[in-house]
Amino acid sequence: MATTGSNKRDWAALEHQYYQGTFKRQPVTLVRGEGTRVWDSEGRVYLDFVAGIAVNVLGHCHPAIIKAVQHQVTQLVHVSNLYYSTRQIELAELLAMQTQGMRSFFSNSGAEANEGAIKLARKYGRLRRNGAYEIISMENSFHGRTLATTAATGQASYQATWVPLPDGFKQVPFDDLQAVKAATSAKTAAILVEVVQGEGGIWPASKEFMQGLRAWCDEQNLVLICDEIQAGMGRTGKFFSWQHYDARPDIVTMAKGLAGGVPIGAMLTGARTDIFVPGDHGTTFGGNPLACAAGIAAVRTIIEENLLENATQMGKYWRSKLDALCARYSFIDSPRGSGLMNAVHVKHSLASIIVQQALAHGLLLNSTAPDTLRMIPPLILTRSDIDEAAELLERSLTDVAAMPVAQV
Repeated sequence: MATTGSNKRDWAALEHQYYQGTFKRQPVTLVRGEGTRVWDSEGRVYLDFVAGIAVNVLGHCHPAIIKAVQHQVTQLVHVSNLYYSTRQIELAELLAMQTQGMRSFFSNSGAEANEGAIKLARKYGRLRRNGAYEIISMENSFHGRTLATTAATGQASYQATWVPLPDGFKQVPFDDLQAVKAATSAKTAAILVEVVQGEGGIWPASKEFMQGLRAWCDEQNLVLICDEIQAGMGRTGKFFSWQHYDARPDIVTMAKGLAGGVPIGAMLTGARTDIFVPGDHGTTFGGNPLACAAGIAAVRTIIEENLLENATQMGKYWRSKLDALCARYSFIDSPRGSGLMNAVHVKHSLASIIVQQALAHGLLLNSTAPDTLRMIPPLILTRSDIDEAAELLERSLTDVAAMPVAQV
């Protein structure tokens, strides 16, 4: 409901007064969501193709998430990890069913999940590869904003302010197996990869690369870590994106959509790297009953409502719309992605302008770079949602096409 009269407040001004300036906001204040739509404080409705940056995989306020959280909050919100927790164990069991038996460690975020994976890989290197500790990751990757995960991230723009960064990380070109092999040394413990680069602009790896990484890790006794924080939870049409490639990792990290909007992270390991012992790692809030209850509901809903298949089908339909728009407008091209994880290339650094025009027409989009327009809608997306989104996007592109900058 819109704020009016005496209860109307200038939220942007209040944020500037009370909140640190860490985010570049869009000029709307979102107050309510349902399904694939959100409403702002003025009562305007938007079709949401950002979905909390791949978090709201079931859309907004999905009944299964509401029911699970409402029930759990009356039972137990938080309990220390000094004790067994039924919800934590149930969620770990569900994830084991999707990974052929991997065991879980729950945290609060994707960055924390990757921190856990880095620690586990370093312990493996210490015990089983003569003290090796370095991790090879990919250029254009994104793994988080802690110091260690910033060092693992292959984008200089995220790193420059924070040097010196922690030692033990190097980046090589994405999808280049020979570069990985050339970078491997006696110090190398693990390879960290997003099968589909998310923040980097939705770039899927090739099957040859992923299978080559698996074979190289087996040959060299390295740990293969797949960061599934954005591409996991069914977004690409498989529960995990690595399942498209038949290249099973040793460690998998998750977050974002895992609890359908409630904060949680997970680091899963297979038997080969299952070497943590009590005291090696820990968390206060990670895996608390509230987050795990939401996670159980999210995983079950994705499986029981066939949302993996829906992501595949709707992804193909949405891609056909993007192909048509790219053919019609000269300043966008190269549609790419997998399932409901897509992007297009934008010429003349117009991506942010397209985002602004789409916002004005009632469509939420995201630009990860001046030349990249990204779309990561909920997995509950329907054909009618896609038809509407395509119409709104076309209106936005028509607006931009009339601007002098688009005609350069």
